[in-house]
Amino acid sequence: MILPKNSQKVAEMIVVNDYKAFKEARDKLKGKVGFVPTMGALHEGHISLIKRAKQENDAVVVSIFVNPTQFLEGEDLDKYPRKDSADIEICKRIGIDILFMPTIDSIYNKDELKIEAPKIRGFILEGAKRAGHFDGVLQIVMKLFNIVNPTNSYFGKKDAQQLALITQMKNDYFLNTNIIPCEIVRDAKGLALSSRNVYLSKNEYEKALFLSRSLKEAAIMVSQGELNVLTIENKMLSILEPNVTKLDYIAIVDRDFNRLDKVECGNSIILVAAFVGTTRLIDNIWV
Repeated sequence: MILPKNSQKVAEMIVVNDYKAFKEARDKLKGKVGFVPTMGALHEGHISLIKRAKQENDAVVVSIFVNPTQFLEGEDLDKYPRKDSADIEICKRIGIDILFMPTIDSIYNKDELKIEAPKIRGFILEGAKRAGHFDGVLQIVMKLFNIVNPTNSYFGKKDAQQLALITQMKNDYFLNTNIIPCEIVRDAKGLALSSRNVYLSKNEYEKALFLSRSLKEAAIMVSQGELNVLTIENKMLSILEPNVTKLDYIAIVDRDFNRLDKVECGNSIILVAAFVGTTRLIDNIWV
């Protein structure tokens, strides 16, 4: 087997580092191609996406790229967890076809065209707290969709607003991939898995559990017939405020991210974002 330049064969998986090498490898894939874009430091949440992609497609591509354009000044770009060797081993063990690990220079140039998040849905909640973040997310996802040309692309529901905006971009730009939302994966105590969880001390970890506990309490209230958003938010606030370092927001929205006065069962998302110590965590539940 002749490998593309800037690639290496790991068992039956090919690792490639630039667009040209990727295209040569991609052209050899047949049938439906599933795609899982990640920033690495793979955990069970990522693994669940990759395994689902493997079940539903003839071939699977995973990308690992810590995208600089979605980090704001003062955020954790430089210290974001990087575990390339472990990530390669995980992907090899699952049996994906191509692992795309591009360099920054192979993805971006000095005079880039820009994609901007929509002026309403892109600048509320996460967009309000991290202005410009979604511009960077959409920019890299558009590039990766064009490079990979996947049949199906897999995203976790934990980044619910990101998922909504990527779906909008797919629709607005008539992109030829299916967006597949996947359930949040939690640890044994209920904490939503995130690469940033490694930042938490033992005490901070225990405090972080109150994010999922507040959401669970909200879901119980809804199941018991309480639909008033203010009542639910106040209950969540009473759980979170004594335990987190800083609460960024509690929000209850419909699936299009419009604010609600009453929960619409089957069409609502309850979201929370908070700092525990210096670590910013997000979580949500779909009701």
